[in-house]
Amino acid sequence: MSTTPGRPRRRPAARGFRPRVVPAPAPSGQGQASSLAGGLVRTVRPRQWLKNVLVFGAPAAAGVLGQRKALAYTLAAFVIFCFAASGTYCINDVVDREADRRHPVKRLRPVAAGVVRVPLALGLGVALLAVAVAASAAIGRPRLALVVLIYVAVTLAYSLWLKHEPILDLAAVAAGFVLRAIAGGVAVPVPLSDWFLIVACFGSLFVVAGKREAEVMLLGDEGENHRATLGWYTASYLRHVRSVASAVAMTAYCLWAFEKAHGSSGAIWYELSIIPFVLAILRYALLVDSGHGGAPEDVVLGDRMLQALGACLAVLFAVGVYH
Repeated sequence: MSTTPGRPRRRPAARGFRPRVVPAPAPSGQGQASSLAGGLVRTVRPRQWLKNVLVFGAPAAAGVLGQRKALAYTLAAFVIFCFAASGTYCINDVVDREADRRHPVKRLRPVAAGVVRVPLALGLGVALLAVAVAASAAIGRPRLALVVLIYVAVTLAYSLWLKHEPILDLAAVAAGFVLRAIAGGVAVPVPLSDWFLIVACFGSLFVVAGKREAEVMLLGDEGENHRATLGWYTASYLRHVRSVASAVAMTAYCLWAFEKAHGSSGAIWYELSIIPFVLAILRYALLVDSGHGGAPEDVVLGDRMLQALGACLAVLFAVGVYH
């Protein structure tokens, strides 16, 4: 039996999942975008703003979203992170443009396809980052501004260096998710429990490991040509990381739910929320194992069961908070 790893067999899509269909580029080489405006919109990636919903986590867990002032600050943090994230996407696309041209999907990104010029993408990215930091300070939340600055620093370090270092690249991408969750806490502000941070950290690592695993499955032996770290990772190693991360996240969530339930009239609702949380982790793992974890936002937006489990989790937790 040969010991040379081949391209993994493609598994059938999970029922209820609608995989993203990426159209092939036009013969003229114009790519997906038919205009500069369309290219700029795709460069800032509004679809990925879904990740910024994490800023609502800490205020929701603290039960303060029903307060007008707290809700206003949380919404402001959400918008600020939309600016910050889009700014980093613009700069990352400029840095990655040569590697993206060798990727079967990312080659269609506007900067890689030549629809958006490098100076324009850089200028837009810097402007969006400046707006995000300035807005954080303008609303009187210096700690939020600090979190945004750390997010920008980590993301830029990832684009320029950390993406080439195995393990550190996983940590850097996961940190982006965790900083979003922290931003919601410092924007209101509300205390961040240890269990909340553990769930955020290991839940993020679970998602990022799934993203890398999907890339390994998609690119196979050609992955190293797109990103050096893909030459270090194997699907089995990334499954191990996913298993460890999911186990810690589920355990921490259970302990967090029990802690919230202690002495609370809504105890049973916190405890019941464990069920959809664990099922959502298992469902996401199934989708990743089927090769659909490359874009987390597409996984969430494309799977009805994940959406239903997320809604169930939110309702049960909300009832526990406001019971």
